[in-house]
Amino acid sequence: MKIVSSFRVKWPLWLKWSVSAFALAAIGGNALLPPPLTRADAVSTVVTDSQGKWLSGFTVENGRWRIAPNMETLDPRFVAALITIEDKRFYGHGGVDPIAVGRASLTWAKSGRAQSGASTLTMQLVRQLEPRPRTLGSKAIESLRAAQYEMRLSKREILKHYLTHAPYGGNLEGVRAASLSYFGQEPERLTDAQIALLIALPQAPEARRPDLRPKAARAARDEILDKLEQAGFLTARQTREAKEASVPSRRLPLPENGWLTAQRLASGDTGNHQIQTTLDGNLQRRLEKLARHFVTGKDAAMNLSILVIENERNQVRASIGSAGRERPGGWIDMATRTRSPGSTLKPFIYGLAFDDGIAAPGTRILDAPTRFGSYQPENFSRRYHGKVTAAQALQHSLNVPAVAALEQVGEARFEAALRATGIKLTVPKQVGGKAGLAVALGGVGVSSEGLGVLYAGLANGGIARPLNWTENDAPTDQAYPLLSKQSAARITKILRQAPTPEGRVPPWLTKTAPPIAYKTGTSYGYRDAWAAGYTDKWTVIIWTGRADGGPLPGQTGRKSAAPLLYDVFAQLGRSETSIAYAKMDRAPKGLADIQGVVSELPVILFPPDRSEVAVSAFGETARGVSLSARSPNRSKLTWYVDGKPMAKQASSGRVIWRPDSAGFYTLSVVNALGEKAVSRVRVLTVN
Repeated sequence: MKIVSSFRVKWPLWLKWSVSAFALAAIGGNALLPPPLTRADAVSTVVTDSQGKWLSGFTVENGRWRIAPNMETLDPRFVAALITIEDKRFYGHGGVDPIAVGRASLTWAKSGRAQSGASTLTMQLVRQLEPRPRTLGSKAIESLRAAQYEMRLSKREILKHYLTHAPYGGNLEGVRAASLSYFGQEPERLTDAQIALLIALPQAPEARRPDLRPKAARAARDEILDKLEQAGFLTARQTREAKEASVPSRRLPLPENGWLTAQRLASGDTGNHQIQTTLDGNLQRRLEKLARHFVTGKDAAMNLSILVIENERNQVRASIGSAGRERPGGWIDMATRTRSPGSTLKPFIYGLAFDDGIAAPGTRILDAPTRFGSYQPENFSRRYHGKVTAAQALQHSLNVPAVAALEQVGEARFEAALRATGIKLTVPKQVGGKAGLAVALGGVGVSSEGLGVLYAGLANGGIARPLNWTENDAPTDQAYPLLSKQSAARITKILRQAPTPEGRVPPWLTKTAPPIAYKTGTSYGYRDAWAAGYTDKWTVIIWTGRADGGPLPGQTGRKSAAPLLYDVFAQLGRSETSIAYAKMDRAPKGLADIQGVVSELPVILFPPDRSEVAVSAFGETARGVSLSARSPNRSKLTWYVDGKPMAKQASSGRVIWRPDSAGFYTLSVVNALGEKAVSRVRVLTVN
């Protein structure tokens, strides 16, 4: 195969004079009427993975796909074949090919009609950017414009613009859009049949569309193959084999992976039109498939987000903000949305307590109903375990010990340490801008990305850094020592020995299992379920819930998010690292106990505050709702509903409440000392 890219041509004298006159006219008009080159840059924004492979793209005006090719990876055989067919003296002329013009003029004069074209690739580019009626006058203008383009652009730039704007039928412009739509692949390694079809289509894009007119497309392709054989580009055998290939009968949808992340990054595009992310395209596609599978068969309103970070440079390797557009709120990137983190901030409370010398993993903390001023937290299970170590309290996510540790650290110090990492914390307006001790149990808002910064900081020895989303992001100098290296290692050791999800084998029992350090969290009312975990190499943040903030009863971090966390880690490759189960360090002398003020206040067990109670009937004949409370000092308790006392049943000794109608009620229980607990509930009707 012989490919000619440049020529030495001996032109007749009349052609030289014609070219000289044409050049002078072009130079004169060049300054007065410059070409509209800005139109050439109006192209689709393409978002790629870390290897430059397509993830998602965005259309331009009128929904057109106009995608610039990557000239570094574009199949060179396609470029050579295109020049052979369309403009064999492309590298030797200045926009207009005098030999082609002369030949076309002679054939026209002899036959009275055009039999051979004289348009160069540069002239075709002019026609793409400045459409005009097909007349001799337009041809003259195109010739002048082509000379102007050649004065301003290199041959490589002209070729790139042509291959970006060439029409391929429908809303497709450019060889890259055509290759992806018709062949499902980038135009990097094309077959002879594909090359010929991509050359034939721009000559008559609508008449030869393979998805609408496959016979016309095949005939045009085969004609190009014959011409390539005549030019010595293909052998007879190659031509014969290429003609046997089928023509694509339909258009394929352009890939949309990481589409929510792509939308966010593309919205900040300043004109580059090519955004290379840090995402791993293969991993992104696998996890998107995993996300769709995970929500299949579950509550129709459930959605999720998955964030995967490679710890070494805090590069985001996968980001799934939704399980799919078809789900409620599916267009919202939940990885960026602020939600209650539940218990996922507890590791950082204990880490600061270790740093400040307040506690150690072996420090014993009282787990019992405890009052912290006016705040009285409860364990999620409503069970208490007496004195437990800090390590045990963190591993089993006990609420009261975490609040006791936070009281010693100081909520202001804790919030300041988190904010110093650069993450955004949102405090509910009703609490006056300060979350107080409730921050330990999810009393602030934070996003998956914010948790990613914090947990990747644990994996990186306590040093928190911003996340990197694009390959152009330089390694940032922003770094905040959230925890000391020693405290981060202690927290990691504790979290690695947290109870594994149901059906999972602890990592120290499996040689190649990744040694995952993880923490779950569940926000108030089952609105958010979290699992945040990390190994030496990876950090993974999982959120499940409803995009509208509604509850998913029974869906906890441990039940809903933790299994997905382990599934994601299984996609990240096997680990040769093994860890052994280890006892926690004893607390140093002087750090033996942390204890709050044991509460004597009564506690309402059912119905809890701000809950909804469903009943099937009202009035005295209804089955009713059994009220339950606990008194730490075992004193007598009296129930009230909207201020009216409730009597116990003589037979069972229980208090049964039979609401008169649906609506809102205030329940209170009072002990013998006049101390009370209040629960505000809403009663609903079910059939």
